[in-house]
Amino acid sequence: MAKLYFNYSSMNAGKSTMLLQANHNYLERGMKPQIYTSDLDNRFGQGEIVSRIGLKEKSNIFSTKTDIYEEILIFQNNNQVDCVLIDEAQFLTKNQVAQLGRIVDELNIPVLAFGIRTDFQGNLFEGSKFLLAWADNLKEIKTVCHCGRKATMVLRLNEDGTIVSDGSQIEIGGEEKYVSVCRKHFQEKDIGTS
Repeated sequence: MAKLYFNYSSMNAGKSTMLLQANHNYLERGMKPQIYTSDLDNRFGQGEIVSRIGLKEKSNIFSTKTDIYEEILIFQNNNQVDCVLIDEAQFLTKNQVAQLGRIVDELNIPVLAFGIRTDFQGNLFEGSKFLLAWADNLKEIKTVCHCGRKATMVLRLNEDGTIVSDGSQIEIGGEEKYVSVCRKHFQEKDIGTS
C-alpha cells in the first residue's frame, strides 16, 4: 500500500542527499522514480537537484501552477512510475499536496516529499503545513545547533552576516544566508559566532 511521506528539517540537514539516495536505490533496482524540485530554487540552474556533498540529478520542475497529479498520470500512461520524489516540498501549494495524496490513493504510487518545516520567522511554509497535516508518515531529519542541541529553526542573514527579522518568506539561499539553530538560540537571535 503506497503512502505519502514527509521528511522535514531545518536547513542543511541532508534532505536533498536523502532524496538522491532514494532515487539511486529505485534506479539500481530497475525501477522508475520521477523526481521534482521547485522552480524557485535556481541556485544550480533549473531542473537539477544538488546536495551540499556534491550529488546531483536532473529533475522535473514544479511551479505553483504545476498539476503534479496530471503529470504523473501522463508519465504513468507512457512509462511505469514506481515512486515520486519531491525536493523543496515547502514550496508546494495546498492544492499540490492534495494532488500528492491523490497520486498515493488513486494511483497507488508512493510519494516521498522532502522540505523545510518553518521559515526564518518561525512560520510554517504552505507546503509543509499541509504535508504535516495530511502525510501518512512524518520523519524529522535532524541537524544540530552550534550549542549541540537539535536545530529546529533557521535564522536568515544578510550580505554582511547580520540577522534579518523581516522580509519575504521565500528567499533562496544556502549556508551563506541561513543558519540552523535550536529554539533557544532562534529566540535569542544567536548564530554562535561570538
